Amino acid sequence: MLIQHREITHPDVTALVLAAEDELLTRYPGTTRTPLNPRAHFVVAYVLGEPVGCGALTPHEAGVAEIRRMYVAPAHRRAGVARRILAALERRATAQGWDTLLLETGENQPEAIALYESVGYQRTEPYGRYVHNPASVCFTKKIVRS
Repeated sequence: MLIQHREITHPDVTALVLAAEDELLTRYPGTTRTPLNPRAHFVVAYVLGEPVGCGALTPHEAGVAEIRRMYVAPAHRRAGVARRILAALERRATAQGWDTLLLETGENQPEAIALYESVGYQRTEPYGRYVHNPASVCFTKKIVRS
């Protein structure tokens, strides 16, 4: 598996984000697609040259970034792809000077909740646009600079 930094306009980012949104629309009927944050820093996971997952960091406030757009194609789940994407995002956050990460997932994504808890993310109160969303499950993690 190879993890590569990709620009927001890269076709692999576009394809993976669309696949992620398609899945979210089935898990959360009535939701709509949301535009990408132009300041997002993406990574894409590749297996044998095929893009199989992605994730992004977006600046939130001083010292804090938000993990967004985490997605792994169904055929590649439970193979460590999401863990590798998270690790790459955490390294990038440290390199950018961020020491706290936030993320949001939903109650209809128990596999994501289990993953985040297993790698040290702690549940936190909903923040920002998630405050009034009863389906949101929010997490935070302090990352240690090496």
